[in-house]
Amino acid sequence: MQTKELSVKELQLCDRLRQMKLSGMADAFEAQILDPNGDLKSFEDRISCIVNHEWELRYNKKFARFMKKATLRYPSADLDDTLYEPDRLIDTGVVEELATCHWIEEGRNLLITGATGAGKSYLANALCISALRRFHSCRYIRANTLMNEMDHAKLQDTYLSYMNSLARLDLLVIDDFGLMDLDLNKCRDLFEVIDSRDNLRSTMIVSQLPVSSWYELFSDSTYADACLDRMIHKAYRLELNGKNMRNPR
Repeated sequence: MQTKELSVKELQLCDRLRQMKLSGMADAFEAQILDPNGDLKSFEDRISCIVNHEWELRYNKKFARFMKKATLRYPSADLDDTLYEPDRLIDTGVVEELATCHWIEEGRNLLITGATGAGKSYLANALCISALRRFHSCRYIRANTLMNEMDHAKLQDTYLSYMNSLARLDLLVIDDFGLMDLDLNKCRDLFEVIDSRDNLRSTMIVSQLPVSSWYELFSDSTYADACLDRMIHKAYRLELNGKNMRNPR
């Protein structure tokens, strides 16, 4: 059986496509030429396949870059069927609306609270992935890690640059809020983070503590008022108080 080969003209076209950084189109064009049944498709179908292959290649590369910067805890998190299990006690309508990411485009905050093991972090990561698929820049970080990174930035004289990088994010997710020490200096640092994003960018706070007890976490009442006012005002809320997802029984 004779194998079909690309002509000199076709090889030249593939080479030019790759020189223009259109490798996806070059690969799809080459595959069509080598396909003995390629002529059965219409010109519109063939050109659509070539363009779509390039688009998907670029989309996947860009998505991978955004995913890497997001530092997610669960990079494969998904809003799967377990979301709709009755014993999870989740308002699925709210989750579905949050997954559209309109709240991020509006610069609104989101507070996710609930019992240990209820799947808060996993759900937060799944919502992050929904945002990343729309190419909203995200960063997931635990509260203690955030505090440590700010301390390290001060020692390295990169504090301003670090704070600016946080302020530019479309979505900043602070997990395990409440499991950290908020002395006066850390109260000040947290305020700087929250204030730089207020009404401009979205912040998601994930905590096993109810919002009503957050005030007590702060060692300084002035910073407590200032931070909580910016975090809670006009924020959406999602409570997860259903079954423990870590315990299959």
